[in-house]
Amino acid sequence: MELNIDRITKQYGPKIAVDRISLTLRPGVAGLLGANGAGKTTLMRMLCGILRPTGGSISLDGLDVSTEGYRAALGYLPQDFGYYPSFTGLDFLLYMAALKGMERSHARQRSLELLELVGLSEVGRKKIRTYSGGMKQRLGIAQALLSQPKLLILDEPTAGLDPKERVRFRTIIQEQGKESIVLLSTHIVSDVEHIADRILMVKDGQIIYDGDVHDTPQDLESFYLQQFEGGGM
Repeated sequence: MELNIDRITKQYGPKIAVDRISLTLRPGVAGLLGANGAGKTTLMRMLCGILRPTGGSISLDGLDVSTEGYRAALGYLPQDFGYYPSFTGLDFLLYMAALKGMERSHARQRSLELLELVGLSEVGRKKIRTYSGGMKQRLGIAQALLSQPKLLILDEPTAGLDPKERVRFRTIIQEQGKESIVLLSTHIVSDVEHIADRILMVKDGQIIYDGDVHDTPQDLESFYLQQFEGGGM
């Protein structure tokens, strides 16, 4: 299984938000690091088919990003995911499963499994309006995992999570990365240093580093900061 990104570019007038990025991703966890405004979210929104690239192509095992087959293989957690406050957590997952075309009985079983996985089983029948920020974020992670995606894209997924919840999240993502392509965007180095196999650093819309997490010449935090010295951070 391969995600092929070939010279992807996104331009808004004279501003180039993503500048001819080419990557090949295979099963495992890739951490996408960069300062706010570096182009991470724009890149991820193109990989999810939400934004149309100005140039370049994206395909998963030969399926173009615009196809139904690509979308069926995708799980996505945006920075701010939409939800209905009057829905319960379980209702929300069942609703998202219906949008994904999942069979009803399987959708219910999968939703209950995921509520347990993210630590929300005790509040799964409470309305989302009563959830804390961290609980809503965990629900977002659960909906991204609903269809057991081959490609999982997570944009700042640990926002609002406390230290205990971050540990739970790392375990979930490590397991997912054994069979799926996982791309996790963050500006917090500790989010990825323990779970990512590969580190990508983006600055001004370009990949400035691509390597194994263990191959950095010093600890990841210091190496990351070094890459952004001189106005990047």
